[in-house]
Parts: sequence; C-alpha cells; structure tokens
Amino acid sequence: MKTPSILAAGVLALAALTHSAAATEVHYKTATLPEASIFYREAGNPSKPVILLLHGFPSSSHMFRDLIPELSGDFHVIAPDLPGFGFSSAPDHEKFKYTFDHLAEVMGGFVEKLKLEKFSIYIFDYGAPVGLRLALKYPDRISGIVTQNGNAYVEGLSEEGWQPVRKYWEHPTQENRDALRNFLTLESTRWQYVHGVKDESLVAPESYALDHVLLERPQSAEIQLDLFGDYQNNVKLYPKFQEFFRSRKPPTLAVWGKNDPFFLPPGAEAYKRDNPNAKVVFYDTGHFALETHAKEIGAEIRSFFAERK
Repeated sequence: MKTPSILAAGVLALAALTHSAAATEVHYKTATLPEASIFYREAGNPSKPVILLLHGFPSSSHMFRDLIPELSGDFHVIAPDLPGFGFSSAPDHEKFKYTFDHLAEVMGGFVEKLKLEKFSIYIFDYGAPVGLRLALKYPDRISGIVTQNGNAYVEGLSEEGWQPVRKYWEHPTQENRDALRNFLTLESTRWQYVHGVKDESLVAPESYALDHVLLERPQSAEIQLDLFGDYQNNVKLYPKFQEFFRSRKPPTLAVWGKNDPFFLPPGAEAYKRDNPNAKVVFYDTGHFALETHAKEIGAEIRSFFAERK
C-alpha cells in the first residue's frame, strides 16, 4: 500500500473529525493543564453517568467515533487524547517524561479539571495502564470498567507480538530501540487495524491514515519509543491492578477482539479470576474491535450497566 500524501491524509483526518451520527451532538474541546493541552470529545447529557473512554497506541479519541453515538443516550461520554497522541499537545520528549506513570498523572489532572466525581472507564491498549492507574488513585470514583483488549494479566501478552519490545526491555540498546521503529510505519499501523478482521473493507481507511499522519509529527517517533520502553512498568503493576479488582470488585465487562495479535483471549478470561462477576464477551475481529463491532459493543455496554442500576 502506498503512503498517502500529508495533504490527502489531512483531508481524511478532517473528514473523520467531523464524523458523528445525525442524532448525536459531539463537542470537540480542549482542557488546558499545566503540562499539556488535552483535546477531548464530549457527548451526552451531563446528568447521565460519566464514562471516560481511553484510547491506545497508535490511535486517539478518533477510534471512538462510532461508539460515542451508541453510548451518548445513556452516558455522559468523555473521550480525551493522551499527551503525545491525537490532537492533544505533544511536548518535547526531552522535557516531558513519556512514562505511563506520568501520562496517568496528567490524566488525573484532566479528571480534576473536568470535576469527574464518579465515572466508569473504557480502557483499550495503552488506555488500560493509564485508566487502571486512575482507578488506583481514585478507587471511590470508579463506578465500572469496560476493558476492550485492555490487558492487566501476563497471560494476555502474546509471545510473538511482544518479542521485539521485550528484547528492548532486556537490552535497552540504541539498536534494539531503532528496531521498534518498524511499528511506526503506515504498513504496520494498517496491519494493526486489519489483522484478524474477516472483512477488511469494513475498516475505514481514515482510521490508520490519521494515526500515521500524527505519528509523522516531529518528536512522535521518540515519544512512542519512550513509551515502548516504559511499558514493562505496566506489567510490574499488574499485581496491584489485580488486587484492586479483588478488593473493590467494580462491575467489569470485557469486550474482546479474539483475533488480537498482541492481547490474547486468556487476558480477557483472567478478569474473572479476581472478579468472578466480571462478564467476558468475544468478537470475531482483531485489535481495533470498534472498527467492525461498534454497534454490538455499544449495545453490550448499555445492557451491562442497565442491569446493574
């Protein structure tokens, strides 16, 4: 597949940014924090229960464009871009520490800025270690967890998918760091979207084109490589996350693309080990399950929380 020009991809990005269902009014806002400006999408009645949607690599809140209309009738939906991603600011990696601890700290400031006193979290990929750190920080504010290929168990990490990253953890040389740049190409980003999808024509091309354009910004590659290296600290926190599940037992729904090459189905099933009341639903799709199953996942979320009112 040929790399789209910046202009062409920019047009796609603008088209994607304005995408929403006719019946759903989505607002595009920015919260200014001391260390970063956080772009976010907001929809639904503020009097409804809040659900905070946290995206993963290499995406942004754009990945929730089809899910937001599915949830906005029942929830006050807030979907931010993490620092260094999407339309949030991307401070220089030599001045801003790109670790998951720090991302969670900044997003804690976002939670305070928006005065979110009670909220559920939807965690995906990188959004899982960020969101679960928020849960540890604000245990009394968390009213539920939806994990969509958001891992918290070692059995969920595939050997093959994580092998190059693990090599960098074990031997953090420049050579091993540079090898991870293969994850930042358009071909690799597209592959993450379409791998395991039965019908690739269901995946909108602006999804991976937008991600790629943003990955090409100055500093983006180094930001992502810093986060690849720091991901090992998420694995070290898994026992604390699991203790939270056991002690707090928040209503937990795992909606999982079963063909994900990075986060395997056993990672979804493991949630039931620490919280027997967790519900697990698998879909015959890949890592970015919302690209093909947003309606089904949205209906499952609405039903899950409606039953627990």
